[in-house]
Order: sequence, then C-alpha cells, then structure tokens
Amino acid sequence: MLLGLSDGTLYSMSWKGEFYGAFQFDRHPTASFDNSQMPLTLENGLSPKSHPKVLTSNHIIPRKSEINQLELCLPLRLLFVLYSDGQLVSCSVSKKGLKQVDCIKAEKRLACGDAVCASVALEQQILAVGTKRGIVELYDLAESASLIRAVSLYDWGYSMEDTGPVCSIAWTPDNSAFAVGWKLRGLTVWSVSGCRLMSTVRQIGLSSVSSPIAKPNHDCKYEPLMGGTSLMQWDEYGYRLYAIEMGSSERILSFSFGKCCLSRGVSGTTYIRQVIYGEDRLLIVQSEETDELKMLHLKLPVSYISQNWPVQHVAASQDGMYLAVAGLHGLILYDIRLKRWRVFGDVTQEQKIQSKGLLWLGKIVVVCNYVDSSNTYELLFYPRYHLDQSSLLCRKPLLAKPMVMDVYQDYMLLTYRPFDVHIFHVKLSGELTPSGNPDLQLSAVRELSIMTAKSHPAAMRFIPDQLPRESISNNYISVSSDSLTREPARCLILRANGELSLLDLDDGRERNLTDSVELFWVTCGQSEDKTNLIEEVSWLDYGHRGMQVWYPSPGANSFKQEDFLQLDPELEFDREVYPLGLLPNAGVVVGVSQRMSFSASAEFPCFEPSPQAQTILHCLLRHLLQRDKIEEALRLAELSAEKPHFSHCLEWLLFTVFEADISRPNVNKNQISVVKHAKSSLLEKTCDLIRNFPEYLDVVVSVARKTDGRHWADLFAAAGRSTELFEECFQRRWYRTAACYILVIAKLEGPAVSQYSALRLLQATLDESLYELAGELVRFLLRSGREYDQASTDSDKLSPRFLGYFLFRSSDWKQSLDKSTSFKEQSANVTSVKNILESHASYLMSGKELSKLVAFVKGTQFDLVEYLQRERYGSARLENFASGLELISQKEWIVVLATLLRRSEVLFDLFRHDVRLWKAYSTTLESHPAFIEYQDLLADLEEKLSSVANVEGK
Repeated sequence: MLLGLSDGTLYSMSWKGEFYGAFQFDRHPTASFDNSQMPLTLENGLSPKSHPKVLTSNHIIPRKSEINQLELCLPLRLLFVLYSDGQLVSCSVSKKGLKQVDCIKAEKRLACGDAVCASVALEQQILAVGTKRGIVELYDLAESASLIRAVSLYDWGYSMEDTGPVCSIAWTPDNSAFAVGWKLRGLTVWSVSGCRLMSTVRQIGLSSVSSPIAKPNHDCKYEPLMGGTSLMQWDEYGYRLYAIEMGSSERILSFSFGKCCLSRGVSGTTYIRQVIYGEDRLLIVQSEETDELKMLHLKLPVSYISQNWPVQHVAASQDGMYLAVAGLHGLILYDIRLKRWRVFGDVTQEQKIQSKGLLWLGKIVVVCNYVDSSNTYELLFYPRYHLDQSSLLCRKPLLAKPMVMDVYQDYMLLTYRPFDVHIFHVKLSGELTPSGNPDLQLSAVRELSIMTAKSHPAAMRFIPDQLPRESISNNYISVSSDSLTREPARCLILRANGELSLLDLDDGRERNLTDSVELFWVTCGQSEDKTNLIEEVSWLDYGHRGMQVWYPSPGANSFKQEDFLQLDPELEFDREVYPLGLLPNAGVVVGVSQRMSFSASAEFPCFEPSPQAQTILHCLLRHLLQRDKIEEALRLAELSAEKPHFSHCLEWLLFTVFEADISRPNVNKNQISVVKHAKSSLLEKTCDLIRNFPEYLDVVVSVARKTDGRHWADLFAAAGRSTELFEECFQRRWYRTAACYILVIAKLEGPAVSQYSALRLLQATLDESLYELAGELVRFLLRSGREYDQASTDSDKLSPRFLGYFLFRSSDWKQSLDKSTSFKEQSANVTSVKNILESHASYLMSGKELSKLVAFVKGTQFDLVEYLQRERYGSARLENFASGLELISQKEWIVVLATLLRRSEVLFDLFRHDVRLWKAYSTTLESHPAFIEYQDLLADLEEKLSSVANVEGK
C-alpha cells in the first residue's frame, strides 16, 4: 500500500501493517524547468511539433505541496504522483517491488504545471491528464510520454469559465473511451481519437452565453450535472457510467451506453451491417428506400438474456442478414429478413459455452469458447440453421488464448501471444443442410512467429489480392475456382497503440503505414455485387485525422513503399460522428452521433443515438480518373446518379480537383501546359466525366462561386466557354442557373456580352414571373457600366454567394434613372432596361393581373407612380369605380368604410351594379336597432336607386 501525505511524502506499507519506509524525492535537480516550453493546446488535435511536450527530468517539488493523487501502473512499472500545485511526476518502480527505499525513483515531471487529475489506460498505454484550464491532455507512455493530443469543449463554444477545471477522468474497462467531468458543469465522453461520443452540456451555439452564470437556471433545468461532476465510475462491462453531481451526495446518476460492433480481437463482423449493442438489446442501422437512415431497437429474448446478461459479443454475417449474439453463456442467432431468433434447445449445452469471440465463416458461425473446467480455449463451428451439439461441425482445441482472429473465404487466421500467427484452411465436405451430413476440417497451411517489441495486435485482417473483375470473368471457364480464392499473402495489423502496418505472410516483413488509427475496414475482395461502389478501395481507416481511404497501386513489385499504396487524405469526418461501417452500394460511411430530446414530464433529457451518413464517392471518382480509368469512373457515377447526395459529390469532386490544380506552383503549370495536348489534365477529365450528367451546369457555376474569380479562366478553359454554358441553361429554361453565369461572363467576356445576356434573361424571367430574380438582374444591369470595375474588384474580396454580387439598395433603380446625365455611356443600356420593365408593367395592368403587378414592383423596385404619371395609353384605365373594387375583391370592406363615413356616392356606385349586395345591405341595417342612426343614409340610397331603376325602365 502506498500513502501520499500532505507534506509530499510517500509511505509504503503492507496490508499486514508492516511499515517499509518513507519516500521523498530529490528537491534539488541538476536541470532547470523552462515554462516557455509549454504550449497551450486548446484544439482537439496534435500538439505543435515545434514545441514538443514531454516529461522533463529531475525538477523541484515545492516543499509545501501535498500529494493529491497516486496512479500506480504495475505492468508498465510506473507510478504517477500528482501534487496540489499542479505538478505531475512520473516515477519508475523496480522489479523488486515497493519494499525497498530505492524501489521508487522520480524520473520525469510533466511540463504543464496545472494538472488536477490523471488516469492511465493500460491497454492503450495512454496517460490522460486533466488540467485547470478544462482541457484533457493525452500522453503516449510508450513514446517517452509525448503529447498525443488535447481534447476540450473549446471548439463547441465552451471555455474554462463555463465548465471550470477538470474534476475527474474515468476510462472504460476496455480503454476505448474515457469520461471527463468538470467542476462547474457537466461531463463528456470521448473516444481515444478525439471523437465526442456523448455530452450532457447542451449545444446551444458557438458562444459562452449558455454558461450557468450567464443564463437563468430555468433555461437549463433539464441538463444533468448542471452543478458540476464530483465523481465518476464505469461498471464492470462498460455499459453504464455512474456520476455524482458536485455538492449533491443524495443520489447517483446512471447513464446507459451502447458499444459499436466492430472487428477487434477475436470477434469479426461485416462493415455493411452497422450495429450498436447495449446490455440487453441491439440497435441496428437500417437504410430505407428513401436513403434515410433509421435506428431499429431490437430487444433480445427475455428467456436468454435474463439468464446470460449482459451481451458480450455481436457479429454480423458477410451478407449482413444474420446476427450472432453471445452473453455470458451460449449464443443466439437472429435472422433479419424473417425477424426470427434461433436459440439452443438444450439449456445445459448453452451453459457450457463461454464465448470470448464470434466469427462468421459463410453460413457457419464460429465461437471461440473458454472451457472453464480445463482452463483451455477451443473453436466451435455451428451451422446457422441449427444450434445443437448434434449439428456441431467441428471442435478445434487451441494452444492458448487467442489475441486476434479473422476469416476470409476458406482461410482462418489465429494469433497467440506474444506474436505467433497461424493460418488454417477450412474444408467443408457435404452439403450444408440438415440432411446433407456436412463435415468440416481445418488444416494448418502457415505458421509465423514474429519477434517484435511493438504493442500487441488489437485486430488483424486478411488483404485479398485485388484482381480486375474483367480478368476473373474472362478466365472463369479456363481457370479453376481454387485459384480464384487463393490464400491471401498479406494482412493488416492494427496495434493497441493505434499503429497500422502491413504484414507480408510469405516472409514476415512488416511495414508501418500510419499511426493514431482507431479502427479500419478492409473493403477489397469482400463483395461480388456489381453495384459495389468501393471495390477499387483497399481499405479505409479512422483516427484523429478523420477518415483515410487507401488504394492499390500497380507495379512490378507492388510491395515497394513508393508505389504500393496511394492515400486520399481529403475525407474529414465530423468529430461528433463515430463511424460504424459502410454502405458499399451507396458509397457512404455510416456513423452515429448523440442527439438529445426533451420532455416536459421528464427531469432529464433522453440521449438518442442518431445514424449519420457521409459520402466518399468523390474520393473514389478522383482516384479512378487519376489512374485513367475513365469508363470505370463513368460506370461508378452512373450507379450513384439516383442517390440524393450525387450532385453534392460531383461539386465536391470538381472543387477539390480544381483547388489542387490552381494550387500547383507556376513552374509545374508551365511544364504541364507544354504537354497539355498529349494528355488531358485531371481537371479536364473531371469536367468530361461530369458533363455526362444533367447536374453539370449547376456544378460548374457552383464551384466558380466558391473560388477566386482570378482563376475562373482556368476553370472554364476545361469546363467550356461561359457564354455557351449560359446559352444551354437559357434554352433549358434554367434561369436561376443562367443568372449565376452572368458575372462569370462579365469577368471573362466583358461587360458588353454580360449586359446583352442579362437583358435576354431579364425578359425571360419577367415572362415566367420570376420577379425576385428579375430584380437582381435589373440592379446588375444598372450598375454594370460606370461602377462595374469597382464592383468586380470588391466582389473578389468577398465570399461568393448566390448572386451576391448583384445585391444593391432598393433606391439604386430610381437614382440610376434620375442621374441619366451622368450615364451617357450606358444610356442605351438603361433605356433597354426601362423599356422592358415598362412594357411588362403595361402588360400586367392591361390584363388586370394586380397580384403579379405587386410582386413585380416589389421584386424590381419599379417606380409605378412615376410610370403612371407619364403613361398615356390607358393601360390601367377602368370603366367605373365599382369594377375596380370588384377587381381587387375588397367590396365588403369598402361598403363598411363608406357607411361609417356616410359616403353615399360611393355606396350608390357599388349598389347600382350589384342588386344582391344592396338587398343584403338594406336588410341588415333595417333588422338591427343598433343601426338606427343610418336610416337617413339608407333612405337616401333607396331614393337614388329607385330613380335610376325608373329611368332604366323607361
């Protein structure tokens, strides 16, 4: 037992009460500590490389600092001592134990000075340090305790003033995530890569006004842990997080969590079926016909889960249609199509199985079983149609507890500690049916024993050889099926510390690929479906950098580092969305994020996992175009053309290619221009690809709006002449898209051409009653002369929006007409606009289309009063006043108003042409005593109307 005292001394004692001695560290180091070396990393990313943050050796421990926390990590032989002044000291522990005085030695001190808590993830070998700044810093203990990254709520608009300092840190039992509690407000759960998995702090906006000090308490009454978090603890299985609010010891809050079904350790699952499993249920992501992702809650049968709680392992079959679920004992299968469960008929057989991992081998489920009586491990092979001892296909005893397993077609991989790889070939004889009497045999085909000092593997996956589909289909008749499913020669290794490497199974060579990886999916050779959009991809990985897509590169020796793989780093992922898998037929990555719903009857909000989708289609298309696979790229795009995200993908593809093209050095551009005629550029190939789809015109001008106008010439040199694209939009009556090309034409072709195009478009938009768009064109035309140069200069400095260059004050129209003497050079242009607008106004008035006239005046700021004063053709003339009132359908209100004002002449004009209205009016006034004061008005009207009737009768 180690005891930390208030004077900074460590006491070592045994549980029997034996006192071994006191430990005090060297207070007079030989090196000095430089505070200037301490970077303030606030973002959820890497520490700046120019300021490495490491544990520094032998520094002073202030005399009056008390020990607040001890963190002992025996497997790493490390002890971390946290002092009240924020210093964190790393101590080495000798192999002899803690009995001797010299067993504990202060080695290094964390260069932060504001640490308040610390926690070690043994599996990942990561030290998490909470600071007074509200930030959690992660250090790699395997790499001299260097700073990996820092996580905080700064990017979500919350600072230390809102949350206060970090109060506690708690790692999940499997070290895959950690919870952070703050002293003033809330808790958050993060993944190792920095993805925010859950947070009790409500996301209101990118400001700190939502802090409990700045906002009234009643606005945040549904937020748990509003007063801060004092203590946290995960349960044994990592399904529940218990927390106590600061200053409130009466109750414990419990938060339920689900685990992502991923291929790690001895369990393997397909990426096409995304599953989250809780302690007694499954959450399955479903892709509807409308491409909307939904979450299906599937409860396990009570008869099974009540006896075998909680869920331990879940694996989906290769086609994603079957799920294998294992609790503490036994396993059950679920048919997604038929929505049926399959369980063991004999409960005694079920209780003999303690699953440590699940795999699918085609239609066979493989169970890694722990035999408690003999402390050994074995593999059990059950057909999915029957879970019973009588149907067991094979029982394979194992040498020891396996670290990782994987299956690819007829081959199985097992790895034991420290790093012994065994490859088996699975041979199935007989038909896999209840009446087929099938038999399964395993034969070892390869064994490797690799000596390495690296972290142990967390996952290993076979990498199939990527053969072109054409060669497979062409040679299918002459080539045996065994050669098409030959043994994979390589596999990917994901180590516990996040390193991703490629292992050659022939000679045992291992090559590092990248680091800080949390999970990955091997996508090549996994599907024969022709609609699979990701067949060209080797694999994808996810980490703190986001999603990375890896492609194969052809070559004589494809294992060479320079030409083996190509990496696409342009796929960032939302740091609130944790990826679960892929939909290969849609070309999207499926992830899950936390959403909160509130109810007036509940004290706290409901935390709802919400599925999210992010496309990778633009990455796949760009890769194919780079490899000159034009036909394959077109076929892939055609398969995706009906997807809702297709237009966005095309725009993102053209934007990224264009950005890369204009970002190249001028020297390279000049060199490329020399050989331009020999080979099309990637930009030209991209435009040629998108030109096959009707979205082309919208995509090109959208990309132009997002880029600097100085580079438009390069874009439209590849995409086509701007006037031709405008004309195509005009002919298709896509007037809004055509309007976006006006400014491009002005920039590339000159003001005269743009004014002519704008005038044509103005007339067309007026004919279609698109008055808001017509107003934008009017304002552009009125200022495109004298102020064009200045407007274009200013527009280059602004972020482009839809026709944002054409936005002017409503008074510009009148001012432009009033100042005709200062616009001599554009008088023809102003006259044309004026004539078009007056002609359309006259057309609307003569047709009595008053609602359109109002929309026209509002949209174009047309001065109708001034026009009517000059107009001499009577386009707005009415035969009488009553017909005008009838035209605007406001006759009832006019009657009421005229009665109150006693305007008999107005009422007479109305009633002489509408006898029914007069009868209703007179009856109403006569039948109500309240209207007695209007009897004289009624009598006057009756006399006038009678005289008119008599005259007309004669």
